[in-house]
Amino acid sequence: MKTTPDTEASVHLPRGCNARPAQDTLSICVLASGSKGNAIYVASAQTAVLFDAGLSGIQIERRMRQRGLSPDTLDALVVSHEHSDHVSGIGVLARRYSLPVYINPGTQEAVSRHLGRIDTFCAFDCGTAFSISDLTIHPFSVSHDAAEPASFTIQNDCGKIGIATDLGFAPAMVRQHLKDCNLLVLEANHDIEMLEQGPYPWPIKQRVKSRTGHLSNESARDLLMELLHENLRHVILAHISETNNTPEKAMNAVTGRLNAWRPRFSAACQHTCGDLIHLGPSPDDP
Repeated sequence: MKTTPDTEASVHLPRGCNARPAQDTLSICVLASGSKGNAIYVASAQTAVLFDAGLSGIQIERRMRQRGLSPDTLDALVVSHEHSDHVSGIGVLARRYSLPVYINPGTQEAVSRHLGRIDTFCAFDCGTAFSISDLTIHPFSVSHDAAEPASFTIQNDCGKIGIATDLGFAPAMVRQHLKDCNLLVLEANHDIEMLEQGPYPWPIKQRVKSRTGHLSNESARDLLMELLHENLRHVILAHISETNNTPEKAMNAVTGRLNAWRPRFSAACQHTCGDLIHLGPSPDDP
């Protein structure tokens, strides 16, 4: 495999940056979400994993530092699919911090030549759970225009997180995997009217709306209605299009039919880092 040299300067983190949560918990921070780059940090007290790295290495480092997190403490990178907004920083981070890259065979075949030298690939199969230290990760297939796209649930004794972005629809298998989550990262990509009236060429509009595209606000709402339960504490709306949606439209559409009881909602952003959210016996959601 041809080696691609790292060209970015490393960000030096100040002393005292928190490596991981100090007590038993399950924590998540959406570092970036959208068509220009995606990255999600998930950690326990023992383990820290980055799901996708669609920003440059230096941007990932800076956003982690904003939340007091050190990339030196990452244990692994996990890749959902090969699109550049999910993998552009994978190679740099893997080499800089000597990280294994967890990836399924179809995605590895599609992307490996773009990543440069990776010392350790760890293969996973969609539908089969694997563990990274105390985190149990269950990858499952989703419908998206990629080689072998995956979404994930992540679980330990403190809770269960579901990540469901970059999917055109949610069949029964997807809904089954996302049941009983305490926190959901849920795609609400586009407002249908904005997409239809917007500037995208017709073929791209058709792709976005297709069963291998992205969930609309309404599709996200319908999926969430099936997944609601009393222990779902937080829903993060993600992959919100900057052209065909707004956070306000997404939030209003998804929450509009909920009854008096509802989880906490927030919207992930492309250009700023989200909050660090903790699940555990005494959650301290910001």
